[in-house]
Amino acid sequence: MSLLELHHVTKRFGGLVANQDVSFSVEAAQIVGLIGPNGAGKTTSFNCVAGYCSPNEGHITLDGKTVSGLTPEACARAGIGRTFQIARTFTSMTASENVLTGALLHHKRLPAAREQARKWLRFVRLEPLADRPSGSLTISEQRRLAVARALATEPRLLLMDEVMAGLNPSEVREMVDVVLQIRSQGIACLIVEHVLEGIMPIADKIVVLDRGAKIADGTPAEVSASPAVIAAYLGDA
Repeated sequence: MSLLELHHVTKRFGGLVANQDVSFSVEAAQIVGLIGPNGAGKTTSFNCVAGYCSPNEGHITLDGKTVSGLTPEACARAGIGRTFQIARTFTSMTASENVLTGALLHHKRLPAAREQARKWLRFVRLEPLADRPSGSLTISEQRRLAVARALATEPRLLLMDEVMAGLNPSEVREMVDVVLQIRSQGIACLIVEHVLEGIMPIADKIVVLDRGAKIADGTPAEVSASPAVIAAYLGDA
């Protein structure tokens, strides 16, 4: 049994089919890249997994237990953490206070929650900036702060939405190091990413969506050689 399993998930918004019969899995401590052209349905898949919307058909399980249809808070308590395409930090709060909001999900006593916040700030190399307002941080720092806040909820699966977008090559390498460290903690990562040079070298598996449907699922090498994937990105010859 895989950690995360999507079983024939279909999600419609009126007449728009955003996901159509999508099935794939994520194993424990595995890095899986979820890629595809703009409008492929990647974020909708994330939203279904994290409880922001419910599938019209199919279901989603975490460790064999159904999570589709749960609220975002219930999904977080079940062990699903999430970052967003735009780093949604609380800009008037310090970096430490931002991570504290995640830690309070499982640690109701402030001393324990603060220790968790410090732990994850160190993990993403932001401890020296702990007392700075998050709104004063760079884009790269805010992305890592959002990751730290999600990690503070103690997930078994972390959904990361374009955490490398807009970063320079040095910052991409820094984020890649963070992702690899997350896996070393036994936490699985499902990553939506357009920066293929960041995700391809580190992913154990790549899932490709196009127009709402899965068109490929395999190792980075297998997916890169897939005619369907090449056509989706470059167009039919």
